[in-house]
Amino acid sequence: MKTLEVTDNEYICDLQAPCFQALPPEAVELVRASKTQVLFRKGDNLTKQGTFASYVLFLVKGLAIQYVEGEVRRNLNLRIINPGEFVGLFSVFSKNTFNYSSIAITDCHVFLVEKVAITKIIEINGAFGLSLIRRYSEQNVNLFETLRTVTFKNMNGRFAEALLYIDSFKAEYPDVFQMLSRKDIADFAGISTESAVKLLKSLEKEGVIDLNTKDISILNYESLQELSKLG
Repeated sequence: MKTLEVTDNEYICDLQAPCFQALPPEAVELVRASKTQVLFRKGDNLTKQGTFASYVLFLVKGLAIQYVEGEVRRNLNLRIINPGEFVGLFSVFSKNTFNYSSIAITDCHVFLVEKVAITKIIEINGAFGLSLIRRYSEQNVNLFETLRTVTFKNMNGRFAEALLYIDSFKAEYPDVFQMLSRKDIADFAGISTESAVKLLKSLEKEGVIDLNTKDISILNYESLQELSKLG
């Protein structure tokens, strides 16, 4: 992790995201005065489950994984975090600790915005508060969908759904599978790495996917979607 100053080449000069540009000038200045720009290197934790949260993160550039940590070094990956998304909104509306961890899978440019500043802006700007509530609700929907998948689908169905989810990022990030380890993919399905490797080989043998080193190409979407539904 590296704090960026205005003199650094990596520094992003202003608040370009629509959610900030829609704010009145006084609110923009409040954000600008309360933010720190940070470069997280690939593999760095943006948040750590259970640690104190005095700020909210806004991802400007890069990709990260949001996950919950379990026992015996087992994780469950919840989603891939895109540029333009907030991380740590739960800490604004609920308790003062991070409910989950997040890790950079590419170098990530992030604004750390003090939580008290976000709270003040919500109080003075209803439109901004409504947009945050929408984002918060979307994250809750994602959590319920993950809970449904993990609870009611078998291992094959969970793994097929994980592959389809990750593949949905390929249009914008063609090398998304290459950014992930086999353990990362397994953690999206809540299965062991060994099981994920076996399933990948089985799906390749059946002609559903093609494996090229770390990259994965889906050849038969219908079969994979059917496997996901039946699971």
